[in-house]
Amino acid sequence: MNRRYFMGMLGAASGGVAGLSGAIAGLAAGAGRTEGEGAGRSAARAYASKVGRPAISKAVKYGMVETEGSIEDKFMLLAELGFDGVEMGSPNDLAQDEVTAASRAAALPIHGVVDMVHWNKTLSDPDPAIREEGLEGLRTALQDAAAYGASTVLLVPAVVLENVSYDDAWNRSQAEIRKALPEARALGVRIAIENVWNNFLMSPLEFARYIDAFESDWVGAYFDIGNAVTFGWPEHWIRILGSRILKLDVKEFSRQKRNEEGMYEGFRVPLGEGDVNWPAVRETLASIGYAGWATAEIPGGGRERLEEIAGRMDAALSPS
Repeated sequence: MNRRYFMGMLGAASGGVAGLSGAIAGLAAGAGRTEGEGAGRSAARAYASKVGRPAISKAVKYGMVETEGSIEDKFMLLAELGFDGVEMGSPNDLAQDEVTAASRAAALPIHGVVDMVHWNKTLSDPDPAIREEGLEGLRTALQDAAAYGASTVLLVPAVVLENVSYDDAWNRSQAEIRKALPEARALGVRIAIENVWNNFLMSPLEFARYIDAFESDWVGAYFDIGNAVTFGWPEHWIRILGSRILKLDVKEFSRQKRNEEGMYEGFRVPLGEGDVNWPAVRETLASIGYAGWATAEIPGGGRERLEEIAGRMDAALSPS
């Protein structure tokens, strides 16, 4: 699946599976908020604090903020609506100093960066020159993440196609990502591998094996809850991946809509109204001690839409 096409289908502006060897020693479950709490504290964090569970911080992709005004205005709005942070794309056409200034002014951290090159310049391409471009895109994203103070770069590692075999995708992407590990370590930014519709890493057992093969604390999983539904049940993936999970992408999926209207149409359902078993997801996240970021990856909009997203994320991630 072409992620850019997929996000276009949703109308979002963010542009965008053999044995287990156990959790990688020391792999963090995700960075908590490192700056001020901002204007609003979400119901999810309040409940977690009350019952002594690990808190989950909610965020959106910056491109989901479809309002007029400056970068700072948009960061301020997200803080006002109770979001805990934001995730940026790399590269982007925004002035880096303005973005970091806006983050400081709103006390709204940039927790992560999405590599925007990984679909077009894949690390599994048969052409070494294309793979080199993809590697440079990853290195740029790592540098941008460090500049923003972010802790991860989201990466689609490979795409299996008719001319790209499964084993080639595995071997090529592993080799390319290993080249970036010294830089990730030096910058203090982890590479977070996402589960997407790329005909690759299609079970949690294989996903875990792929991550473990690096034998590095600097590689983990960016688990997309909605993306897993058509292949199984997210709570199963969460339990198996365990502490490999660095961060979460949050969206919904309807198997009925998929069956009746087409594969991609399965995503066209409001958060909390599809086939994700959110109580089971919450309980499994709690059982692995997950305390990190959950970022919405759904169609954005203006103030009213963003406020709705905040409420739906709280309802999904917080027990009723």
